Amino acid sequence: MGSHEPTGPADLELIARAALAHYDVSPDARLSLLNISENATFLVEDAATGRRNVLRVHRTGYHTRGGIYSELAWSAALREEAGVRTPAAVPSRDGDLVVQARHPRGDDTRFCVLFEHLPGTEPPEDRLVEAFAGLGEITARMHRHSRSWRRPTGFTRFTWDYRHTLGEAPRWGRWQDGLGIGPDEHAVLDRLAAVIERRLRAFGQTPGRFGLVHADMRLANLLVHGDDTYVIDFDDCGFSWYLYDLATALSFIEHYPQVPELVDSWLTGYRRVLPLSAEEEAEIPTFVMLRRLLLVAWIGSHADTDLARSQGADFSRVTCDLADKYLAEFG
Repeated sequence: MGSHEPTGPADLELIARAALAHYDVSPDARLSLLNISENATFLVEDAATGRRNVLRVHRTGYHTRGGIYSELAWSAALREEAGVRTPAAVPSRDGDLVVQARHPRGDDTRFCVLFEHLPGTEPPEDRLVEAFAGLGEITARMHRHSRSWRRPTGFTRFTWDYRHTLGEAPRWGRWQDGLGIGPDEHAVLDRLAAVIERRLRAFGQTPGRFGLVHADMRLANLLVHGDDTYVIDFDDCGFSWYLYDLATALSFIEHYPQVPELVDSWLTGYRRVLPLSAEEEAEIPTFVMLRRLLLVAWIGSHADTDLARSQGADFSRVTCDLADKYLAEFG
């Protein structure tokens, strides 16, 4: 048999089926594709047991097995030690939290993780201000835990510093290759990147400002169910500035007019748990623009995903508008 590289949902579902063979799940369980981004996620509904789970099929080459174990270790520690509601990983029949599944018609093998299914939905837009206060408090509890947690031996996760976001080793590709980046856009965003780099260097990476963070606290990764808020998808968790988590919460809505109110609400919730200095608060716009420019790169390197297609070149154009406003104050 020749190599067969999955290119679409049907191929990914075949790998997902192969992964489910490692678990106590009926072979007749229903699989429904939820999302394709860095990874593919499927809802698993097993009529034989009445159980629902979520299966994550990892992108090839993005994380090592050790990196995935590290992610699951922190997520579990947050749930058990910090009272942060996160989804539990379901062990395979062999007791492993990470399995490997191979496409039945080729050599493509993916790491896969099965999670418990959690109730709830993404916070509605008409309740964002209230949601951001709760999010700020949850994020602070995660950061407090991060600062004191003794990481297990062999713990390894990405670093989201300037070098690995906008610098010479960009993990999601170069922002210069984003959609709709012509000479005018390049000139504005190049100035933006230079100012961000300069300000982040001055801000520093001391332990009180830089540590283990979720790194993708956008609304799509929150589930609200009654009074409970669950934090899901720790796939990008790694080492970055703590304020980067606030910036990620504003992903794709940085241009909304209510952003200042959302930031104030987040800060109110955060300060219920941890202090934040005026100097740190003043640098929030820099982190927002860091994330925004990183998303320009992500859209350019993931142009085949539904999310990237929904944003298109307009995302770069609006980023330039935001950059002009930021540079007028900080540049």
